[in-house]
Order: sequence, then structure tokens, then C-alpha cells
Amino acid sequence: MGVTDCHVHINPVWEMHPDAVRILSFTEATHGHFLRDPHAFLEYLDAAEVERALLINYVAPEVIGYTEKANDFVSEYCRADPERLVAVGGLRPNHPHPGDEVTRLADRLGIRAIKLHPPHQWFRPDGYVDGSVPGLRELYAACERHGLPVIFHTGTSVFPRARNRFSDPLMIEDVAVDFPDLTIVLAHGGRPIWMNTAVFLARRFPNVWLELSGVPPARLLEYFPTLPRLADKALFGTDWPGPGVKEIRTNIDAFRALPLPAEAQRQILEENPLRVFPRRGPK
Repeated sequence: MGVTDCHVHINPVWEMHPDAVRILSFTEATHGHFLRDPHAFLEYLDAAEVERALLINYVAPEVIGYTEKANDFVSEYCRADPERLVAVGGLRPNHPHPGDEVTRLADRLGIRAIKLHPPHQWFRPDGYVDGSVPGLRELYAACERHGLPVIFHTGTSVFPRARNRFSDPLMIEDVAVDFPDLTIVLAHGGRPIWMNTAVFLARRFPNVWLELSGVPPARLLEYFPTLPRLADKALFGTDWPGPGVKEIRTNIDAFRALPLPAEAQRQILEENPLRVFPRRGPK
């Protein structure tokens, strides 16, 4: 086994709105060689002693600028090494044919998980219950059928036009109840406001996982003081190169320095990611 970083942003920066790009530490000028050359990024992972990385892409044209072309980008990029690079794509929550689109992403593009970003896509994850986003029911059912985990952004976003009223992970409870065979990942663990809610959901539901990216690793036990007891439900991620996120290797070193038992660290860094995102080489 090796370390899996469950939240890395290798995205089509050229699609981003200028005010969104300014918030990132990632631009074509500073990291463009990674965008153009997946083998350069694999060498970066080697230097960080990371075996696999989930490349988080999604569709949010109004807030960030990403369109459906982000799916084609990550699909092609991960073909360089589909064992180590895990393609994560997305779709609009109000897509007119979400079931067909999920099938296309899974079968034609090799997408391994779906990222939904409520504060950037302006929707309630439980919107199928009140009818505000009825297609979500078909979207979740299709992901369940194809075995695709759904990664929800939870917690606040500082990007312009983000609407943080959609960030509360409690709105995902209905999804966990209604789709018990759907693997749900709570990206960022609801930080910095809803950590207790995210922990509650991960403890209550077998199909819900707590993902730790976007929190300074040295402060993880401040944000999640019960993490040692949640080691079997937690996933390591960096959110590199998101706002304020240092190098991947720096994050891993800080995580390893935490007073966590070796078994807990192994579960979070290595074992749990393989349970949620199993190995799958080229077909």
C-alpha cells in the first residue's frame, strides 16, 4: 500500500474566471508544466512519496468557470497512469438527463467519482426531497448503480459568488438515508463551521466518509478532536494547490507528526482510500 491524496486540483485553469484564479496558488505560469504534462506531476507525486492522487474536477461555470470540458480534460490527463491518477468529474445538478450523463462519464470517459459543489453550483444536496432539484434523485441513483462515490464539498468557500448557505453537510443526511449503497465523501469535513455535523454523519452512516482536506494538518486535532476514534472512517487529502495549501509533501509530513497511533495514520493515509476508491488499472 501507499499514500493516497484524496483531494488534489489538477484543473483546466484556462476555463477559470480571473477573480477565481487570483485566489489560487495555482496558475498556468507557476504550475502549467503539471497541467501540460501528467508525467511531470507523477514525478512530483514520487518526490512527495504519494502513490495515488484523486484529481478533483467539477462543473461550475457561474462561480469558477469550469464547464463540462473539465471532464474531458481530467479523463485524458489520467490516461497517462490510471492506476495512480484517479479521474474525478462532475455535472450540473440540474442536468436534463443526469442518469445518461453519469453513464457517459463512467463508461466513456473513465470517471471514477463525481464531485458536487453545492456552494459553487447553488443547490441543496437534498433538493430532490422538496422538488427544487428533482433530477438529483436520478443522479444519485445512477452513481449508486455505477459504483461511483459522490464527493460533496462541505464547509465554507471564499471564492467570489460562492453561496455558503448550501455548505451545511446536514443537507446530505437525506441522501445517505435514501441511497444506502451510495458512497458519500464529505470533502473538507464541514470546516470551519460544521465539523461536528460532518463527524456525526460519518459515525451514523456506513456509507459516509469524512475527508480531511483543506484543514492545516497541524491543526486537524483541533478541528476533529475525536479523529483517533474515527480513523476507520477518515480519508487524507490536501486540497493542493488551493488557497493557503502548502506543498503535498509538507502536508503529509505535518500529518505524520500528529500524535496519532501508527495504525490510525495507516488507515487514513493508505487503507481507507483503497476501500473507497479501489485500484483500477487500464481496461
